Amino acid sequence: MTDALELDALWEDFHRAVNMTSQELAAWLRVSDADESAEPLPEHAGEPTGQHVLAILQKRRTDLTEEDIQVMFEVVDTVEAETDVDNEPEAEDSPRRHRLMSVGHDPLRS
Repeated sequence: MTDALELDALWEDFHRAVNMTSQELAAWLRVSDADESAEPLPEHAGEPTGQHVLAILQKRRTDLTEEDIQVMFEVVDTVEAETDVDNEPEAEDSPRRHRLMSVGHDPLRS
């Protein structure tokens, strides 16, 4: 179990890394998962991690589960690793930007 100080730091790191609102993330997950043949139900759109990030954004810190905490660590690590690559402005439709947006981070806002 994560202690209170570590959880506070993780909460802040997660919300710094996830710079999209829950509405923006939900819309992005629907768009990114849509294709010409079919579109999933909105609550099932996007990758599982993106859906989990969306669920975390709608929770209070005191309601986090161990699984939530693990996903938060993964998202923070992913965003830090991907954004440390370079600080060049990101093309709007780059695969890297799309990967990051799928976990709630838009590099154009950094």
